[in-house]
Amino acid sequence: MSLKTIAGALILAAFAAAPSFAQESGHMHGSMEAANTAADTSPSSKAFAVANAKMHKDMDIVFTGKTDLDFVRGMIAHHKGAIDMAKVELEHGKDKEIRKLAEDIIKAQEGEIKLMKEWLAKNGG
Repeated sequence: MSLKTIAGALILAAFAAAPSFAQESGHMHGSMEAANTAADTSPSSKAFAVANAKMHKDMDIVFTGKTDLDFVRGMIAHHKGAIDMAKVELEHGKDKEIRKLAEDIIKAQEGEIKLMKEWLAKNGG
């Protein structure tokens, strides 16, 4: 095989891998850096970015291979993130219908978190 063929194959492999690498490196889930990169710098955008970064950080759990346990642990963090986002809406939002939705989300998610924490306590989580 010629050097030119090998070089061409390496270049093609690099281009094939580039989209997935860009996608992986473009996400800053769990990083507080994400909170500093909001496109808009309004107070609500900053608050959403902080809530999002915290949620993703907290969802970055060590998986045990126990599906139910891993699901519940990840969902508690996910629900807490939804509550944090709903609180941003209540602090900054104006639309009555969306504010009511935020209130409903807080109530529902808090109830589900309670249920999941009880389940964890009973099931060694």
